[in-house]
Amino acid sequence: MIRRVKPQPIDLSRFDAAIVDLDGTLVDTLGDFVVALNLMLRDLSLAAVEAPAVEAMVGKGSEHLIASVLRHVGAAAALYERAWDRYQHHYLAINGAHARVYEGVAAGLSALRARGLRLACLTNKPTAFALPLLAAKGLDGYFVQVFGGDAFERKKPDPLPLLKTCEALGTLPARTLMVGDSSNDARAARAAGCPVVLVSYGYNHGEPVRGVDADGFVDSLLELSAQDDLPSSASFSL
Repeated sequence: MIRRVKPQPIDLSRFDAAIVDLDGTLVDTLGDFVVALNLMLRDLSLAAVEAPAVEAMVGKGSEHLIASVLRHVGAAAALYERAWDRYQHHYLAINGAHARVYEGVAAGLSALRARGLRLACLTNKPTAFALPLLAAKGLDGYFVQVFGGDAFERKKPDPLPLLKTCEALGTLPARTLMVGDSSNDARAARAAGCPVVLVSYGYNHGEPVRGVDADGFVDSLLELSAQDDLPSSASFSL
């Protein structure tokens, strides 16, 4: 059961670092996914996919996304390799063109760094997609480490990426805050021993994010560093 408490600022002195997810947490990339996937499907002479269906599939890596889309349109699994090739081609060409940085992200990251936290971006998105996207949106300078879904042997919700990121940051999991948007991030954080806060606006596989087992929820990254009373929509048990 999730314990609800009176909204209050997070005591950031408890943390030395924060690990932040990318898609659905920093940047709304749904438009990029939909465009790249439909260009891929067109190349394969398959039916297009709509944004609501794609949104429910996002979060477990590009490989999972492509396989899920192929199943969704009734395509044979044997088309996967060709689909992956076409998807990479199209995604790299439009990366960031149909995406936007969520409100409060830049100010929130700046505030976290001003508090002395080392920041890492950890995403299931391939590194070749993540780095150009962060640069295009002016977010790359906030992070001392960036790890994509191909950086480690396993992806979130496995705890390995978080544990390896903590090692790279030189921090203990218990003193490293995970900030994400889905049960994928929360499950990885729980298994790694990292406290976790989720944003309310991202992609949670089509499920209400406030039903996820997390330590808190915010409507903006800027709320993480608030000094005064937080909005009533924010809740924490940290």
